[in-house]
Amino acid sequence: MRRSKIFRQTGPGLAVAAVLAGMGMPVANAAGLEGTWAGRDDFTWALSGYVRAWASMNLEDQPELSAVGKDSFGKLSMLRGSLLLDLDVKTGPVKWKAIGRLDREYKTNYLSDLEELRTGPVLDTSGGKSITENYNNGDIREFWAEVPIGDRVTVKFGKQQLVWGESDFFQAMDLVHGYDYSWRLFFEGENEEWRKPLILLSTKIRFPEVKGMLAAYVRPGWDRCEDIGNTYDINGGRWFFQPYRGFDLSQITDKNCEHKDGDMDDATYGIRWSGEAYGLNYSIAYLTTFAADPVASSAFAPHQGVPVTGGVFDRIHPEIDVLGITVSGYSETLDAVLSAEMAFTKDQPYNQGVGAFLVGQPINGCTAGLGLCGIKKKDTLRTMLRIDKDLNFQDLLGTSRPSFSSVQLFNTQVLDYDGNEQLVRLFAYGTPLNEHSTILTMFTGLNYKNDTINPGLAVGFDLSNGGGFAIPSVSVVFDDKWVAKAEADIFWDGGKSNRQQFSAGESQLFGYFSRASQLVLRVTRQF
Repeated sequence: MRRSKIFRQTGPGLAVAAVLAGMGMPVANAAGLEGTWAGRDDFTWALSGYVRAWASMNLEDQPELSAVGKDSFGKLSMLRGSLLLDLDVKTGPVKWKAIGRLDREYKTNYLSDLEELRTGPVLDTSGGKSITENYNNGDIREFWAEVPIGDRVTVKFGKQQLVWGESDFFQAMDLVHGYDYSWRLFFEGENEEWRKPLILLSTKIRFPEVKGMLAAYVRPGWDRCEDIGNTYDINGGRWFFQPYRGFDLSQITDKNCEHKDGDMDDATYGIRWSGEAYGLNYSIAYLTTFAADPVASSAFAPHQGVPVTGGVFDRIHPEIDVLGITVSGYSETLDAVLSAEMAFTKDQPYNQGVGAFLVGQPINGCTAGLGLCGIKKKDTLRTMLRIDKDLNFQDLLGTSRPSFSSVQLFNTQVLDYDGNEQLVRLFAYGTPLNEHSTILTMFTGLNYKNDTINPGLAVGFDLSNGGGFAIPSVSVVFDDKWVAKAEADIFWDGGKSNRQQFSAGESQLFGYFSRASQLVLRVTRQF
């Protein structure tokens, strides 16, 4: 939505217009920032973007602050603002893209309370960065050029995003990039805002005779360490996994992007064929990339003998090989679109060591627990089944058109599973990983007054471990510039929540989100 609007000549638009005009690029239309270079018809440009603000409030008291006699319920957990500028330029046949974004946060009283917890009774992790420093950011999100070669081939080089896969909530094949979950772990709708762009050389080759396209990319290894893998709120902020809010894990761990099993300087690559056949859309892809979630190479069991620099452990992202298949098609019988996705990962890394810190169950001569007793690689199979359907709620609910609905079922299976290997889902937890982890999600969006008022409901259930989420929301479109969205992110843990740091209590996926329910308001001004 944000990239379809022309940058109006108000506010920051006037400043940018003045700069461009000074470069000899006059504004062609007084209603927006777009135009051509003086005297050249083969040079066109357009600038768009948004200003966006978030506010969120806790809907529950959290155990970390309750333990020191402080409340969480009703306190503002986020006051955040972002400015994004999106510049498109075309010089003859070459397309250029530049996207920059600036993010800033205000330190609420709640965030200050979390910072005070860094001087906890178990480990003192004070002295690190302010929580808001970890949330603030200014970056060139994308900067690339795309060149056509004949009628079939396009080549793109620069900082960019590639999307390979079908799923929305949990990525099976969308593994080219990591995601930044540090400032909001759950749930921001636009994946391109979370995805961490990489410097890539990518190409697309079209084969219209067989209704297919071959896509490929090479990542030469010129990215920053922070661009590799998923980033979580490990500095003790609002989205650190329960019960570690307020605990600055960065004080006892480093991110090692030069480990020999996951060196960011190594080139990675992928190839994907997509096409149509027998009324179906399909794709087959292979890629070598980095494991999205970090694993711990600990001082108790250094991975491949590499010394640890981060005190207790280093976070690394070993390289993995992934083979994926997607297929989708329309079913007249169900009047719905059916989709499936399957991704086989060779040597997916998992941490080992169940039990509490330093008193875990023995494995390989280690009793450190909390996943700090080594890294075990296991072949893993991820599958997704989805059905998308328009439901006719016009008579029942008075909607202005059919309502888009989607049901998705995800399963992650550890192949050749052996419980004696003591695999854990995530470091800092001593809960054993199950052979199967199955998630069911459902979403329905309603539309009123010509899509200007849009309620929605998303729900999810962890069928393997218990717990889930519900996200009721409503989006209001005031005009072509202003959009507001209010939602509640509600979590339950199914009774599997660990309330004490470094302990051995059960805590699976939605146990990490325990007591993190939020009320969120987002307002966007597009230009």
